[in-house]
Amino acid sequence: MAMISRKHVVRIATTALLIATASLPAWAIKPFTADYDANYMGMLGKGQMKLVAGEGNRGTVTLNIRSNVANLTQSTEFEDHNGKWRPLSSKDSSLLLIKKVNRNASYDWDKGEARWTGDIKPDRAGPVKLKPGDLDGMLINLAIARDVAAGKPLHYRMVDDGRIKQLDYKIAGKETLTVDGKAQSATKVVFTDGNKENIVWVVDGLPVPARILQRRDGKDEMDLTLTSLR
Repeated sequence: MAMISRKHVVRIATTALLIATASLPAWAIKPFTADYDANYMGMLGKGQMKLVAGEGNRGTVTLNIRSNVANLTQSTEFEDHNGKWRPLSSKDSSLLLIKKVNRNASYDWDKGEARWTGDIKPDRAGPVKLKPGDLDGMLINLAIARDVAAGKPLHYRMVDDGRIKQLDYKIAGKETLTVDGKAQSATKVVFTDGNKENIVWVVDGLPVPARILQRRDGKDEMDLTLTSLR
């Protein structure tokens, strides 16, 4: 019997591992529920981001924010397509004091276009042409947490609310945050658009941002701080 070298055995084992890994589904996100302390327009409240797995490679991520002056809900159904996330539909609703807004979006990847219905201006109803890699605002929250951990560029083309916007986040150092009673090192990333600023803190190993801060004219508009993840 011919002898098989150790090097050859390692090569065979490595090849088998690559084949097994390639056969795994691209779906890399597990369902979770993330609870947040919320500060919306100066009013304290609670927030929750939840991911529910659907059939096959689909899932739905939903963000709810509740305070004494506002109720906000954003929900996006999406799929993992060839290892990349892409939105399929979304529903946004908000109640601020007595003002109520409801808006729905559909992303038709066969036609390569997105459209919106509900409380949206006619010139923002679409269609808007889609490109591979396009995300909506909800998915960008998850993409940032994923890409910071992987050391990938933080460049996103957002197709949301009847418009296209390029979001280029920059890393702004490390800070310490308290998550679930424990001090955690977090990477801070920033996107600035005129008088608006979006700041996200990412803790290695967490599938969601540890903190999300939206500012306008130097003042905080919305601040979500992660308190627990399950």
